[in-house]
Parts: sequence; structure tokens; C-alpha cells
Amino acid sequence: LVLTWDLLKHMLMPAVALALPLAAIISQLLKQSLKEVLDLDYVVLARVKGFSETQVILREALKNAALPTLTLVGVQFTFLIGGTVIVERLFSYEGLGNMAIDAVINRDLPLIQGIVLVFALLFVLINLSVDMMYALLNPRLRHG
Repeated sequence: LVLTWDLLKHMLMPAVALALPLAAIISQLLKQSLKEVLDLDYVVLARVKGFSETQVILREALKNAALPTLTLVGVQFTFLIGGTVIVERLFSYEGLGNMAIDAVINRDLPLIQGIVLVFALLFVLINLSVDMMYALLNPRLRHG
């Protein structure tokens, strides 16, 4: 328990450094998408049926408002991966990003190629999962 608490304390600042700029952009887009969706006919119909505002947002509006936000989250993950390289170096953490910088400094081409391959694989897997989640959230894409 003490080790877990110590690890969480040491991860707080790097996590905030990575997440804060991305969270601001994502929340701003989600707010704008919700504002657009709340004026649509099916949301007005849900209000007329007597749903509370919380139910309208959670059941009806959020699912469609999350689609553009999900796309942005997928794109932002690439910045997050790039940001981990800098954050690992700044906070002196051992990881793939720190190893990548050391490999460039030492001109270790096979290691650089391996790290680039891992980052590319991560990028492809993240975009694939975003596309699959997009198909789950958007019923029009399921039978296409």
C-alpha cells in the first residue's frame, strides 16, 4: 500500500503535464458538440416526453456529441505519445521515450528503427480502436 501510494505521488506531475493541455481541447470540443446536439429534434422530443435534463444529456445527446470528440481523442493520442518522450526526459524516468533520445544521441540505428516501429504500431492500434468505437457509437455505420 505504501509503495502504491509512493508510485501514485511520483506519477502525478507527469500525468498532469501530459493530460492538461489535451483535456482542455477535448472538453471544449465536447461542450460545443453537446450545444449543437441539444437543439436537435430527438432531444426536444425526449424533453417533451418528460425526461429530466440529466437523462436527456446522458441517454440521448451525449452519444452523438461524443463522436467528433472521439475522433479528436484518437488524433490527440499521437501528441500524447510524442509528449511522453519529453516528459520522460524532463522527469528522468526510464522508458521508451528516454531510450529513443539516447538512441538518437548514440546513433544506434537498429534501436531507433525498433522504437519507431513500436510507436507506429501503437498509432495504428489506437486509430483502429477509435474506428471500432466510432462504429459502436454510430448505428448508421454498423451495417455499412
